[in-house]
Amino acid sequence: MSAAFLSAIIFLSAAAITTAAENYPNARQVEQEDVYFGTKVTDPYRWMETNGTKELSDWIDAENELSRKYLDAIPMRDDLKKRLTDVVNYARFSLPMIKSGKLFYFKNNGLQNQSVLYVVNTITTDTPEADARVLIDPNKFSDDGTVSLASISVSKNGKYIAYSISRSGSDWKEIKVLKIDTGEELADKIDWVKFSGIAWHGDGFFYSRYDAPPDGKILTAKNENHKIFYHKLNSPQENDTLIRDDKTHPQRTRQAAVDDDERFLFISQSESTYGNSLEFKDLTLPESKFSTIVSDFSSEQNVVTVIDGKFYILTDRNAPKKRLVVVDTKKPEPENWVDVIPESEMLLSSVSHIGGKFIVTFLKDASDVVFVYDTNGKQLREIQLPAIGKAGFSGDKDSPIFFQSFTSFVYPTVIYRTNIDSLTSKTFFPSAIDVKPELYVTERVWYTNSAGRKVPIFLTYKKGIEKNGLNPTLLYGYGGFNIGMSPSFNAMRLPFIERGGIYAMAVLRGGGEYGEDWHKDGTKLRKQNVFDDFVASAEFLIKEKYTSPSKLAILGGSNGGLLVGAVALQRPDLFKAAVPRVGVLDMLRYHKFTIGWAWATDYGTSEDSKEMFDYLHKYSPLHNVKSGINYPAMLIMTSDHDDRVVPAHSFKFAATLQQKSTSKNPIYIRIETKAGHGAGKPITKQIEEETDVWSFIL
Repeated sequence: MSAAFLSAIIFLSAAAITTAAENYPNARQVEQEDVYFGTKVTDPYRWMETNGTKELSDWIDAENELSRKYLDAIPMRDDLKKRLTDVVNYARFSLPMIKSGKLFYFKNNGLQNQSVLYVVNTITTDTPEADARVLIDPNKFSDDGTVSLASISVSKNGKYIAYSISRSGSDWKEIKVLKIDTGEELADKIDWVKFSGIAWHGDGFFYSRYDAPPDGKILTAKNENHKIFYHKLNSPQENDTLIRDDKTHPQRTRQAAVDDDERFLFISQSESTYGNSLEFKDLTLPESKFSTIVSDFSSEQNVVTVIDGKFYILTDRNAPKKRLVVVDTKKPEPENWVDVIPESEMLLSSVSHIGGKFIVTFLKDASDVVFVYDTNGKQLREIQLPAIGKAGFSGDKDSPIFFQSFTSFVYPTVIYRTNIDSLTSKTFFPSAIDVKPELYVTERVWYTNSAGRKVPIFLTYKKGIEKNGLNPTLLYGYGGFNIGMSPSFNAMRLPFIERGGIYAMAVLRGGGEYGEDWHKDGTKLRKQNVFDDFVASAEFLIKEKYTSPSKLAILGGSNGGLLVGAVALQRPDLFKAAVPRVGVLDMLRYHKFTIGWAWATDYGTSEDSKEMFDYLHKYSPLHNVKSGINYPAMLIMTSDHDDRVVPAHSFKFAATLQQKSTSKNPIYIRIETKAGHGAGKPITKQIEEETDVWSFIL
């Protein structure tokens, strides 16, 4: 890179920063004051919580115009967009699913906005692409790719496929049905579905839905009174049978599932993002009542399979790192469970019943380790993985053929067909992207977190970089909701790494890498532990001279957006740039919108107690912006149809920062249209968004 080019970047950036600081759009402030346990809290941008007003639309347009002026002027942006377009333009496949002797998989040719669902009539094919036919092409749902295929479910007899679609990334879904052999679409249409599976039984299926929300509040109204219905094919939705409703507990979500043989119906209920009750009913006995397996919400239970009328359940009840248990239907209470695979030092993350055996995945220091077990819990052999990474498995309980995927930071996803008895594998879908892993380094190093524990941080970079503190570095984190971070491939990171950047991913408390105790140590009155761990990981990168504060950016989405917002305000000296995506940023009111109430087990709420309010108020990003602080450059990102974390979080945070900040660094907000929390976003929008993120960071 020439000196002239560098000076041009510096000149243009400085000019844009000066212009931005002087010309942030005006946002009206109102006299809104709330009182929490005797403490008065102002909320001058409360009006931004109401969608669709002309005032808010004008403000959004002005903010987008300002951020676009800055982002479009970055000299490297066009080159980055071209490279991003090139690197994602390769054929990508999903892990195939076996159902009723057929094979189903998704494929994206490269730059298709949405991946296409294919079906093959035999699972033994050696030429899956040649033998496949298109079953559902979501690219035909809309001209701009903003209507996506969200989920699919195939009937046991292989005649029908029910599928849900999402519009503009919303969590609201519609369910429709096709005949698989002919592609004929049935008249069936189910509306107002959210947080639901599709569980076939006979000539219909179970699903979950809410009542229709009030007009004008589709994307913001609190989601309450989740119900389970049974829909019979070729009948209108108003005739569906109500299976479960409970108005005395409006803030519970309810899911229905049916075993492979369609004998048992399972109902799982949750009051938050962690913990579920579990009941079952024998569908072969129409007059039978539901029996309770677990009645409280203090642990998680997931039914893996049913063998000889007994349930095999993966649970963390009395086992923070999880165990596999067998449950007798005649005495299903927890005190009668029998361990099949007991808890161990590694986190037991998943179990699949394939070919009469169990494929068992453990998480060891945030990387997968996989074994084959018999159904009595005897370990038979290990499935060797090519590197530190993440594996996935799909198969049928009665077929020895299964499919496995593997991915890591510099290993694009490859899919194999494997025999469970011999473990002989054949590449089924190779990677079509030209990435040479030998040119890069992925290392799992160890930083000391704020509790003094050695914890992994994954680093990926080009071979030959020097530890001189001059490397541009992006530090990513999440740390919440028992969700584990593990290595995976994303082609859109490559342009940053190719330019000498280091991609770093830190393991933080609050996540799911080490079991439920690890998760709980980053929740409620211990949430600050997550932020402190992230700071410790950043200080490690600086101390070891991978990078320096002037070269370090942080990024996170959703709960990770909260992480980035909080840490950028608490330790602005550590970072040059921060990108909070679709973040939870108003910790005093998050629970008042859509499904936000369900996050209370991780966060607590401002209404719980004075202690909880004080704790939230102390770290809530919206309420901790101060004048006179040189905050990092910020690109706040949200979407107008995000009904998971409503965009008002980001609107209010951006307006507050722009009003109070005296930072020399720019504060921008990028508001995507016809998009939601992230799922289903068309590739054209993904490329534009990633171009802006990497341009801003670089």
